[in-house]
Amino acid sequence: MKRVALEIGMGTDIRGGDYTKAAVRALKDALWHNSLTVATALGKSSDDMQVEVLIGVPKPDQVDTKQVLAVLPHGTGTVKVVEGGLEIPNEAGTDKTVIAQAAAIVRLDL
Repeated sequence: MKRVALEIGMGTDIRGGDYTKAAVRALKDALWHNSLTVATALGKSSDDMQVEVLIGVPKPDQVDTKQVLAVLPHGTGTVKVVEGGLEIPNEAGTDKTVIAQAAAIVRLDL
């Protein structure tokens, strides 16, 4: 498998501190700004792509990886969540903003 693309993005949940929502938005940000034509240029289908998704959030165990994986429009994928991102509490300490980062590493069998 050869790496053919790296897409990166950021997502937030401004109110509510939902790590999954921020992670999903980060992956969408990474993917929805691109149109990969490398698969077809190499005589492959978009569904031949294997995508490794890396998500960074302060509390990795609070991300539902199935919801993140469901964002992928083509190919097959895996999701790994690591410590990263940001958590910003409001002044009252009653809520927080969560910022997640995403990387989508696209590979094809060449």
